[in-house]
Amino acid sequence: MQNEKKRDTIRKMKKGEKTLQELSKEIQYIKGVGPSRAKLLNKLGIETLEDLITYYPRDYEDRGKPVSITYLQDGEEALIEAVAISRVNEVRIRKNMTIYKLMVRDETGTCVITWFNQSYLKNRFYMGKKYKFYGKVSVKYGKIEMNSPVFDDENSSKNTGKIIPIYPLTYQLSQNTIRSIMENGLKLVDGKLEETMPEYIRKEYHLEDINTATHQIHFPVDFEAFEKARKRLVFEELLSMQLALMGLKNQTVQEKGIEYSKEVKMSTIINDLPFKLTKAQLRVLEEIDRDMELDKPMNRLLQGDVGSGKTVVSVVAAYKAVKCGYQVAIMAPTAILASQHLESFQNLLNPYGIRCELLIGSVTKKRKEEILEKLQAGEIDILIGTHALLEENVVFQNLGLVVTDEQHRFGVKQRGKIIAKGNHPDVLVMTATPIPRTLALILYGDLDISIIDELPPNRKKIDTYAVTKEMEARIHVFIKKQIAEGRQVYVVCPLVEENEEIKAKAAVELTEKYQKELFPEYRVALLHGKMRPKEKDEIMQEFKEGKIDILVSTTVIEVGVNVPNASIMVVENAERFGLAQLHQLRGRVGRGEYQSYCILKYQGNSEVIRQRMKIMQSTNDGFVIAEKDLELRGSRRIFWNKTAWTSRI
Repeated sequence: MQNEKKRDTIRKMKKGEKTLQELSKEIQYIKGVGPSRAKLLNKLGIETLEDLITYYPRDYEDRGKPVSITYLQDGEEALIEAVAISRVNEVRIRKNMTIYKLMVRDETGTCVITWFNQSYLKNRFYMGKKYKFYGKVSVKYGKIEMNSPVFDDENSSKNTGKIIPIYPLTYQLSQNTIRSIMENGLKLVDGKLEETMPEYIRKEYHLEDINTATHQIHFPVDFEAFEKARKRLVFEELLSMQLALMGLKNQTVQEKGIEYSKEVKMSTIINDLPFKLTKAQLRVLEEIDRDMELDKPMNRLLQGDVGSGKTVVSVVAAYKAVKCGYQVAIMAPTAILASQHLESFQNLLNPYGIRCELLIGSVTKKRKEEILEKLQAGEIDILIGTHALLEENVVFQNLGLVVTDEQHRFGVKQRGKIIAKGNHPDVLVMTATPIPRTLALILYGDLDISIIDELPPNRKKIDTYAVTKEMEARIHVFIKKQIAEGRQVYVVCPLVEENEEIKAKAAVELTEKYQKELFPEYRVALLHGKMRPKEKDEIMQEFKEGKIDILVSTTVIEVGVNVPNASIMVVENAERFGLAQLHQLRGRVGRGEYQSYCILKYQGNSEVIRQRMKIMQSTNDGFVIAEKDLELRGSRRIFWNKTAWTSRI
């Protein structure tokens, strides 16, 4: 009995090794590929057989249900079964442009099938014989046409009569080619893929086995089979992700961290602040204080809406760390935001003798050397900076707390790099990007989550208006009135340069229009991501100092810049932004004593666009907006991967 079990184990091991070898087979050796196609597939990230079978379709076409010709709708893609009632007629339009036309008929009506420059089709069809055609329909003045369809003979189903996968592709690689290659790849692993999911989980959640799921995600027999395959693969991906995050979290829990003294009270600085903290801020600080006094490293995500007061929370946490004998690193995504943080930290911490310093790219070499020397000697308590903090020569004497602001702008590796400069320091990551709690738990499963869900009482509501092109003249008058009263204006565009495919106004062109036509009497400047960091910082500083009246920008101003005098945010082509992003942009105004306004200029009249604009006008709550954004757009941007198939989650 034992020998039989042993032999069975050996057989399984050998089978697994063989499958593993098969999966690692280079793509060029799969039937139908070869060296030249392998290069095209490599551009898509497909280098092995395993890469191929996990390159999932981005969409599907249902070519299985024929429609009667009389019921065809203009603009739809449909399958018809019809008899050829003419020969293929050749019509030469001009040089290098020939149209081939075929008349077909079913029991309900006739349809003209057209192709362009497909001379091989001249003798392909026979009068009186039935064919299947799938393509886009055009109905004009009662005349029905189908343009450039794929087709099969009556008894064939190569291109029609089934659900067809549509893959993300690169130039020179057709859908038919990759489908054929995919079929050949799947044949090599048919029934051989090793099951990765325990049987009890598959039974409990009614999940397909890995072999069935892999085949049905590519070539489903029907949409029910596709849904089952998708459920299995999505479940496995999310389970793997959660297990990995749990592993990270457990690893952190087992590490010995800094146990901060209970004698150093956060209440000391809280009571001295020139303003009262909200209940939400106090609740979050209790959670942070409790974490810091444990002997395990703190790993906490702080979510707070724009203007909710995350920075002051990090100041209080930094106060406790420094008074307990440790140094603090504050990392921000931009130099202007880092400089802003330095100002806030110094204003609140200087009375306690806490030494703050700034390290950004524009710091001179001599000054940088001085800072690094003092840091290593323990003469700097809090170092605030950008990615410059990640450099190897930045050495802390005793790093105890790491704070990363606008966490979504930093990768996990960058966060890990700054953490490695201390001995299991506490970590606080902050974001103003509202993330629905369920998604936050998935994305940041290795972190505990704190939420500031309350705005300070003196925070003015930003009046938001969604308008169409007809309102532009009134908007320009309103802008002039605000500037005359001493205010400043942001104008945000989705692109830096005009793109033929995306009809959105370019920031470069709009700046010229503002300067020469609309507002020649005012100081108009341009800011976009392609500028050098130093140039961007200089422009933003000038705007902050009131030397610029109108700042035309791309979304580089989305993150945390504080200009209290800016009272108007105009967003061009607002329909091109996500709701959460629009909310982030809106948060750039309303940061001072003046009533502020957000004007969303949009194009299009679809129901989704109208809903989105209505949401922005009806609420200033970032978490409500994030939930609605998820509802309307789905979670495709959260779970996007190289093959885009998880966009359906």
